[in-house]
Amino acid sequence: MIVEQFGVEDWMDRYEEGARYNITDTCAKPLTLDELFTLSGEDRHGFMETFFQREQTYGPIWGDRGLKEAISHLYEHISPDEILTEHGATGGNQHIFFSLIRPGDRVIAYAPSYQQFYSAPRSLGAQVTVLHLKKENGYMPDLDELRQAAEAGVRMICLNNPNNPTGSLIPKDMMEEIVNIARQAGAYLFCDEVYAGVSQHDEDICPSVADLYEKGIATGSMSKAFSLAGIRLGWLATRDKEALSQFRRVRDYDLVSCSLFDESVAALALRHREKILERNRKILRHNLPILEQWVEGEKHVSFVKPKAGTMALVYYDVDMPSTLFCHRMYYETGAFTVPGDCFDEPFSFRVGYGHDAETLERGLQAVSEFFKRLERK
Repeated sequence: MIVEQFGVEDWMDRYEEGARYNITDTCAKPLTLDELFTLSGEDRHGFMETFFQREQTYGPIWGDRGLKEAISHLYEHISPDEILTEHGATGGNQHIFFSLIRPGDRVIAYAPSYQQFYSAPRSLGAQVTVLHLKKENGYMPDLDELRQAAEAGVRMICLNNPNNPTGSLIPKDMMEEIVNIARQAGAYLFCDEVYAGVSQHDEDICPSVADLYEKGIATGSMSKAFSLAGIRLGWLATRDKEALSQFRRVRDYDLVSCSLFDESVAALALRHREKILERNRKILRHNLPILEQWVEGEKHVSFVKPKAGTMALVYYDVDMPSTLFCHRMYYETGAFTVPGDCFDEPFSFRVGYGHDAETLERGLQAVSEFFKRLERK
């Protein structure tokens, strides 16, 4: 198996720790455990005392029942038995590919999106068709293009909704059309939904593919919309019994069980999910206008205003590859962004607006300073 370099993760690995202005992280502002217990009103001393008395054996192999009950409330038609906990959504995504994709299978994925959706199946010997989401179409899938690609036969269609890095959100009616295309092809429809729950407007929502389609498979996590990336806890959900059986079989080889502590914290947090989501919506709805006003005032950039999630893809008009652009900007101004080249989208960079407003403002000022430096040269 030949594994391609994971562009965005490699970039983050190399530059994130030393960043002066990190304006590209895609988690909503992370919670401390103190903040989580204060927000939830739970007794942290009682929680820790209970946990300290617990034997540190393997956890329930397919995930803690109480946690899966809490996760099931995120869906309309998913039961706890149709959920498996994972080591983050990235682990859940990889679990899906390793379980269901075989050499020669046809897979359809999109770009710009998370590279794992096309590189991981390709590493397993799949024939991957990558369809391009266009800025001028608001990064919405072209359904005729998808339908044509699926006519030749397809085992899996891969989506990310809300989308990373653009912040676009496929609406329910379009997702239902995508479901129809997948159903006609007999294909699995896999959707990474880690940014669900933090739309800019309450009416901008889309049901999970796990609810809409009998062969829909969704992944989620505590990292992005729930601000708890440190506990490394994700999940997958599907009503497809054959797929679930295969996931459980493969799990014995590469995961076994998740951390008892991680699952306990996640269960507590999800009991108070609306408080966390409301906190994060408030942050994101406050910060997006900061980014929007900067884009409107900076002559070198443009973007499609995101509808959901925590990030936007910003384009620039300087004739410089985005990898070099972001590298130089990092060292000359301290502004840290991910180049669009990591998403197969040149002359752009990803901005995350889910953290504190002051860092966002200073980081964007540093980007403007970099443009001025380029003008002077």
